[in-house]
Amino acid sequence: MKPDRSIVAARPLAQHCAELVRAAPGIDDLTARLETCAGKLARSLVAALAPLAGGKGLAIKARPARQVGVGDLILELPGLAACTLMGLGAEALPLVAALDAAAVLRMVDRTFGGRGAAPEPLPAEFPGSADLMIGRLEGLVATHLAAALALPGTAPLLPLRRAGLLDELEAFPGHDRLVLVDLQVTEPGGDSWPITLLVPPATLAALFAGPAPRPASPRRAADPLARPFADVSLACSAVLVDMRMSMKTLAALRPGTLLPVAVARQVPLRICDSASDAGGGDGPILATGTVGAAEDRVALQINTAF
Repeated sequence: MKPDRSIVAARPLAQHCAELVRAAPGIDDLTARLETCAGKLARSLVAALAPLAGGKGLAIKARPARQVGVGDLILELPGLAACTLMGLGAEALPLVAALDAAAVLRMVDRTFGGRGAAPEPLPAEFPGSADLMIGRLEGLVATHLAAALALPGTAPLLPLRRAGLLDELEAFPGHDRLVLVDLQVTEPGGDSWPITLLVPPATLAALFAGPAPRPASPRRAADPLARPFADVSLACSAVLVDMRMSMKTLAALRPGTLLPVAVARQVPLRICDSASDAGGGDGPILATGTVGAAEDRVALQINTAF
């Protein structure tokens, strides 16, 4: 069945100018955003890594991220290191975390009751006793890196395989450039060593596909002495005497009767919950003080304020 007339669009098709179309982030932008996440990772790793790397006084600082060629990594990581290939999400997009070999062996020595000394010279490969420690460090880095990257639970960051040399890991086939960022760890005893993250641009593009988040505007703390808070009127009460009397005593009250009373040493100053509570009540205690006199008037000298 053919229509009697041709179909015509009800309105013109939208045409967007190039300025309104958001371009994908470039490698420089991706590098800067990885550097920001490395700063978050450095701050969160301190408490988790301290028990293994010397205790209180451990410091971690992120260095500026930079782009490197895959061939140049031989000069960056020439010797033994705890290199772990991690996969991001269901696609297992690659990234590598590499930890200094001497630092790992010092942690192993502390675990076995030593003072945290690494053998000199370093062995050609990690001993079997270091496997558990490397596995624990892999889990720490993966967990805190996933948090720093704000990865959802459906996109986990999982260790896939490890090697003592980056060449043996064969982590980046088909990639000629990577983004590298170092976390400089300084132990309480003065030893300093890096945690190196290596990320291909394709992995960074998947991580930071959206626009860069806007920095949160700083919140100003409310000043109780500034308007409008300072102008709020609050009813306060201070019960100087709280006493109990029998009905017989009340019935015998006459003008001139003397009643012995005991004023508390610490009189509570309360905020009245409502206008009907202005004579006392159980409102929150603002302060406590002692009863005295000021200019022929009964006064409350504040001793403790909350």
